[in-house]
Amino acid sequence: MEKTPLYQVNVDCLFCESKYPTSKVRPSFKKTSKTDTDFCIHYKEFNPDYYVVRVCPYCGFAHTENFAKTMDKNKRELFQERIAKRWVPRDYGGERGWSEALQTYQLALLCAQITVEKERVVAGLLHHIAWLHRYNDNEPQELRFLKFALNSYVKVFETEGGSLNNARLMYLIGELNRRVGSRNEAVKWFARVVNDKRVVDSAMIKACREQWTLVREELQTVKNEELATGAEAVQEQVQ
Repeated sequence: MEKTPLYQVNVDCLFCESKYPTSKVRPSFKKTSKTDTDFCIHYKEFNPDYYVVRVCPYCGFAHTENFAKTMDKNKRELFQERIAKRWVPRDYGGERGWSEALQTYQLALLCAQITVEKERVVAGLLHHIAWLHRYNDNEPQELRFLKFALNSYVKVFETEGGSLNNARLMYLIGELNRRVGSRNEAVKWFARVVNDKRVVDSAMIKACREQWTLVREELQTVKNEELATGAEAVQEQVQ
């Protein structure tokens, strides 16, 4: 019997305690075509990113495996008021297209904000939403959410940096700065990784060197374009 790309697992809802099925992509169908410099993976056919968020069809609580495993009384009351009592039952447990995937991430982001999840969880959701817009070739929305994710990752560095992979986090902050056009800020973050003798992650050091070189080339290109534009303006005035 031929295997289908999706299989289902049962999830226990943290809020209403209902059990519901959600889909995942089988490992044999996760075929990548390329990986971007901010770790966004592009898939040939079935995108497992579409199925990261689990959504309870009964109350609307949406979460990923990185969410906290408990919810205190105040958070439960707030979730009940903001989402559960307004929720119209709907099922995201089957196959998802791009729009359904975006809806689940947006809902998970709202739930993360309501339940005050760790900043790194919020940053990851914002970054994934940016990737979804990249998959859809919507550059304005991609850049918008990259900026949100960047701000969130900086907060992660400020609050949790000591307990995480600092090199990867600093690289990511530098790369998102580069992608949103803050090239001078990007150089600072890449340099921190390259020049910090405590960093032993050779892969991240190499990546930072490569992106540092790329940023310098981009800055020189911008400078040359500005000089050319200025020269043209002067020539027009002379004529």
